[in-house]
Amino acid sequence: MRVATVAFYGCALGLLAMGLREMFSGFEENRCTMTYMFEYPEYRRIALPRRVARQYPAYGLYLYGEGQYAQDTRGLKLTGAPVLFLPGNAGSYKQARSLGSVALRKAEALEGGVHLNVFTIDFNEELVALYGGSLRRQTHFLHESIKAILRLYKDHEAPPHSVVLVGHSMGGVVARALFTLPRFSPRLVSLIITQASPHQAPVLSLDAHLLEFYSAVRQRWVGRAEDLRNVTVLSVGGGYRDYQVRSGLTALPCPQDDPSKLSLVVTAVPRTWVSTDHLSIVWCKELVLATVRAFFDLIEPETGQFSDDPERRMAILHHHFIRHPVRVLGEQLETPVSLSGSPKTWSEVNTLRLAYSAPKEGQAKYFLFALSSRRRAYSHFYCRSNNLEMTSWVYGCTQMNGSMCVQAVDLSFGTELLPAYKVLTLSLRELSSVSHLIVVASNLNGRQFTVECEWQRQESQTVSLPVPHVLSFGMSVSDVTLNSTGLRHTIELQHFHQVYQAFRISVVSHCKVTKTDRLPNVYIMKVPWFREDSVTTSSIPSVTEISGMLHTSRPDNSTGVLLQLHTAPNCHYKVSVRTSFPRVLGQVLRFCGPVLPVYVAVALLLACGGQMSSVVRTGRPLQMSHAVARSLQPHKVDLPVYLLHLLLRYSWFQDGWSTLHLPPLDALPATSPDGTTQEGLPLNEDWPRLLSPLLYVLGAAMAFWGSVLLRLFLRLLSLLLAPLHRPSVSRDCGTLCRRTQLLLILCLSVLGWASCGALSITATFLLHLYRVLRLQMTERSLSHMLNLAPEKQSDKDNGTGNEEKGTGEKEKGTGEKEKGTGEKEKGTGEKEKGTGEKEKGTGEKEKGTGEKEKGTGNSDSLDSKPKECNGAPLLSDSVLQDVRDDLQLHISLSALLTLPVMLCAPSLIHWTRNLRYSVACLDPDPCWPHSVPLFIASLLLINCNTLTLSYSKTLPITSRLLLPLSVAMVTFSPLHLYRVNYFVSAALVPLAVSCLF
Repeated sequence: MRVATVAFYGCALGLLAMGLREMFSGFEENRCTMTYMFEYPEYRRIALPRRVARQYPAYGLYLYGEGQYAQDTRGLKLTGAPVLFLPGNAGSYKQARSLGSVALRKAEALEGGVHLNVFTIDFNEELVALYGGSLRRQTHFLHESIKAILRLYKDHEAPPHSVVLVGHSMGGVVARALFTLPRFSPRLVSLIITQASPHQAPVLSLDAHLLEFYSAVRQRWVGRAEDLRNVTVLSVGGGYRDYQVRSGLTALPCPQDDPSKLSLVVTAVPRTWVSTDHLSIVWCKELVLATVRAFFDLIEPETGQFSDDPERRMAILHHHFIRHPVRVLGEQLETPVSLSGSPKTWSEVNTLRLAYSAPKEGQAKYFLFALSSRRRAYSHFYCRSNNLEMTSWVYGCTQMNGSMCVQAVDLSFGTELLPAYKVLTLSLRELSSVSHLIVVASNLNGRQFTVECEWQRQESQTVSLPVPHVLSFGMSVSDVTLNSTGLRHTIELQHFHQVYQAFRISVVSHCKVTKTDRLPNVYIMKVPWFREDSVTTSSIPSVTEISGMLHTSRPDNSTGVLLQLHTAPNCHYKVSVRTSFPRVLGQVLRFCGPVLPVYVAVALLLACGGQMSSVVRTGRPLQMSHAVARSLQPHKVDLPVYLLHLLLRYSWFQDGWSTLHLPPLDALPATSPDGTTQEGLPLNEDWPRLLSPLLYVLGAAMAFWGSVLLRLFLRLLSLLLAPLHRPSVSRDCGTLCRRTQLLLILCLSVLGWASCGALSITATFLLHLYRVLRLQMTERSLSHMLNLAPEKQSDKDNGTGNEEKGTGEKEKGTGEKEKGTGEKEKGTGEKEKGTGEKEKGTGEKEKGTGEKEKGTGNSDSLDSKPKECNGAPLLSDSVLQDVRDDLQLHISLSALLTLPVMLCAPSLIHWTRNLRYSVACLDPDPCWPHSVPLFIASLLLINCNTLTLSYSKTLPITSRLLLPLSVAMVTFSPLHLYRVNYFVSAALVPLAVSCLF
């Protein structure tokens, strides 16, 4: 193995490790607060109709309870509002305890008996994110569970007509799939909240049933969206801590003008502002509290059930998940408000800025800001306060009485809640009917707080900063210095709108005068086209680093990313933006990582093709590592794919493509929030295709080092299994006779049909692995044998085969004397053996001549019959070399067979976990009958060796076939990973034919 090859793939592995490290750990620490149960949780199973229980024996419906509430609901006489929790991929029904426990504590603090009944479904922890065959079954069981829940309220005075669904991960997708059922009534579900659910596309498309399920759901919610406008759906993504489901996939695919659908990232949720991983989003106290508060606000006090008004549902969800305007929801915006107070409590502010700290003594305080003298010079009025009480605090005066305002309108509805304070920005153009602005700073309860307000000219406080190029590798930096004379500044980050961009944004703040009562800085990175804002709080002075990355790409030419700085007055701020190369790699893997198995398969296919070509030329295969190293040919794979994409832009080529009934070309899922532009056309993103060479290098590195690890694993395993097997010196160890092969093909076919196709593939892989292990043991045995007969160095150097050995010349026999026997008689015997009998010598000569004409250059590797001495076989280096050649060939095949085994593993796991409920075959089975050619070819290849392949007439054609298959794999498999198995089968079948003919 050349040093340059190892160094190159070592660097590629380093890049891969750097990107994986950034993706898995390059984010903030988990700042979520854990939810706790104060009493022992109980899960009471709900009896379902006998038909449903027989049809879905692995599933169950439960009611969550604690303490006295669990005792009160033993008879299932329920009076609360029903909420049903749906676990996701491999999720437990007990994950509902966080939602249920917080809801119980919330109900205890309220009067009127309003409470929630939290139900949860046991889906047997199925791997539905990887095996799509269970999704339709789970959807039907969910329908039956909803009907069973509503039947529990039939004796209630005001029974509920619908159930609120909370779905985690794939549970959210199943919740939306309810509406695809022909007998489902949309009135049964009016509100769906999903947590880290991949609505756009599956994370890994490992079977066709998964993609068919997604296609049906998308067609129902996008194609017939008008029928579902009364169904409110809120989708919450986990942020960068969730590396299992990236937040871009959680965006709801729906028309942009649908007002009843919301998609956001948890970092933008008020009072939460944290990123969650895929599991903690269920128990994160900050998010659970926001969800429970929204549920209780949705309940009508008169009936104790959820509101049927879609507009009220959206208003409440906006309040708790979007803005949290610190204002009572039922209050009308334009209702006149009467203000009272003595003239001493009113103060008119004539300066440009107000800074007021409430004293310890309780008092009423009102500040008046006249608008008449400010309208022309300023565009906005900005105010903030660290008094976070849920009260109105800014008004617009419509009627003055001397120095006091007697009638005003509430302007607090636009308040935005931040971690350190609440802020309100008012546009003066929208206040034409208002003469004065009033800021209420009363602290009648004696609570101290600070209020800061100022007039602002938005144009002067907005700065544009172009970001460095993504390929600058952090060598260049863009910076801007702000001499803060105001309380808020906005920096527009130009050219920052793609998901593959990643920056380190550093904000350095310092002030000339140090004050202990300053309000902290709050930095907000706002993304105009998607609710994925991130909030960072820092003290003064400080050096703060902000991670500049996106979950979605900009769908059109809208405004770029904005960095909003809520600053302290009379301080200096320096903002620096630098490209972070590790984070760029992390973004590439986050969005393009699912494609890497395709490029690993391409590298292994081309490595196998290189070995076949070597057998055709020299009669011997390359070493596995050398073959993988030579398989790195991105120009031969990517250029045809680029050409296809270019040709498909022409209508005449599209017509021909459709005439041939070819599937559309695969590309990565669109990275915009809804996958379409404002005109409704699908986005054509070129950057994933431009990254194809990098992905190819990373996939080849995985194949290279994977083959090295596989070789080490085989050596270790063969060493452990060696005491269980007799030593062998034959290259045919571990092979199967033809009758055994036919019997195994029949048995595995019946096994795959009666149970699971993945089981047949796994069994075939284990049989082939046993063949490789036997070859590894034989190679070790031969290398340690003491009776090896090394050939002459000259014969090894010329590489043309031992021609004198086959001619029968007597001088060659004399050379055998040098082996050290020292006896004349034995030397004569060796001489006679070395020269051979006349008849044998003649045969050897003819064979040597034939081999010479064949031009393989290595006749010894084709001579499978070793020489004998006194009736015992005499081994030579050629026998050891033959075994090593076969070992390299079968290691390559084993590495290639590993991919189908891994891709089919989810269906096998699902089948084995359901054996206690049913021993029937897996239905539907994504691996059957497509696995039949794969395991038949794999069984036939067990007996394959380089000697057979070197005589094959079809091997030259087979070796050239693997490159077109690799191109087709890159073209059609990135979004359909299960197609990798088809291409592997298409490669192994002609190779098995080459072993036979």
